[in-house]
Amino acid sequence: MGRDSAVYQRRRAPTARELADIPWLHLLEPGMRERAVAGVVVSQAHAGDYVCRTGRPVTFWFGIVDGLLKMTVDNAQGDAVTITGLPPGGWFGEGTALKREPYRYNVQALRKSLVAGLPVDTFHWLLDHSIAFNRFVMNQLNERLGQFVAAREIDRLHDPDTRVALSLALLFNPVLYPGVRQVLRITQQELAYLVGLSRQRVNESLANLQAQGAIRVEYGGVRVLDLRALRSHHLGEMRGP
Repeated sequence: MGRDSAVYQRRRAPTARELADIPWLHLLEPGMRERAVAGVVVSQAHAGDYVCRTGRPVTFWFGIVDGLLKMTVDNAQGDAVTITGLPPGGWFGEGTALKREPYRYNVQALRKSLVAGLPVDTFHWLLDHSIAFNRFVMNQLNERLGQFVAAREIDRLHDPDTRVALSLALLFNPVLYPGVRQVLRITQQELAYLVGLSRQRVNESLANLQAQGAIRVEYGGVRVLDLRALRSHHLGEMRGP
């Protein structure tokens, strides 16, 4: 949300309902919560809008209240490589905010999304004064590390069903994305962008995973019926029948 971006220009104060969807606010003591709320802004990001871009200075710690974002990096050929999707409830960029370094990745809206931002100076003030906030950020960093290791593993897999299964499992992480719960609002085309497969192949994989009882495809989204089965899908593939 650079100060010259359309997303920044659309910023406003959050409503009480939007504040209630920020998972770390209720962990703070009243005085600290009051200071945090005073700094939080929200903004609409339209499809294609960048929330942050490679090389830009860090100004906010970001969260997604509603919608869907994708995190990408540019490879040596200048092509965007998707690292992960960012569904509701997720807060991201804490590593960059901690080091106050320029972004090394892009975050872009896949569809109209509501994004929240906590100013980086307030982020550091909370780190200096709140043990509960520190624990939240440490949990975020730990889960994020595991997520990136899993994403690296997914990139090396050739079986489409396993790629889709593990990618869905990452998006249903209850620590990183508490707003998702049992149903992820995502289209097959959006999932195809995140997984790196065609929409038709993702459709086939979803049908196979539904037949196995791991998920149920619903109107406008996917309901997970067996998260453990999604997470261990690659083990089943290796074991075979």
